[in-house]
Amino acid sequence: MSEVKLAAESRTEFGKGAARRIRRDNKVPGVLYGHGSEPLHVSLPGHELSLALRTPNVLIALDIDGKTNELAIPKAVQRDPLKGFLEHVDLLLVKRGETVTVEIPVLTEGELAPGGNLLEHVLNALPVEAEATHIPESVTVSVEGLEAGASIHAKDIKLPKGVSLAVEDDAVVLQVLAAQVEEAPEGAAAEGDESAEA
Repeated sequence: MSEVKLAAESRTEFGKGAARRIRRDNKVPGVLYGHGSEPLHVSLPGHELSLALRTPNVLIALDIDGKTNELAIPKAVQRDPLKGFLEHVDLLLVKRGETVTVEIPVLTEGELAPGGNLLEHVLNALPVEAEATHIPESVTVSVEGLEAGASIHAKDIKLPKGVSLAVEDDAVVLQVLAAQVEEAPEGAAAEGDESAEA
């Protein structure tokens, strides 16, 4: 689990105008909350934050105004729907040794059994509980040789030590669907003939 250090500045201006000014300075407005404390509004360096957020559930060590240091994980990230730049981020305060519930990406390896079957990700991310400073970046599941109708449940996934499921054991994570064979629908030719006669 990677830890990224970022310098944050507390902010006292709110609203769309203030947010636009922050973004013009290549910074991202954010809110830091958790542990029953009052939410703290901050601005974060845009480029460094974008790089950090490439890692799912990244642990961010915040230096706020050069006075306080806090650990946080991203909980909600808002991006511009067209341009994709960061608009706002919600960060959850965490402490070393604390257990948090997060979702980790499910990656697959291997080839399905021959026959053009399709692999469906029922859950793209697996809800787990882990120590805040030891959140795995992802889990990898082998789908080697799986036939149509096979499924992988949450309990079948090997998790790193200290990580436990935060979802039902029998929740389906992946399933193999039979290949769809394209057949001309019955009566399609007849319909074509009718339109030709008209």
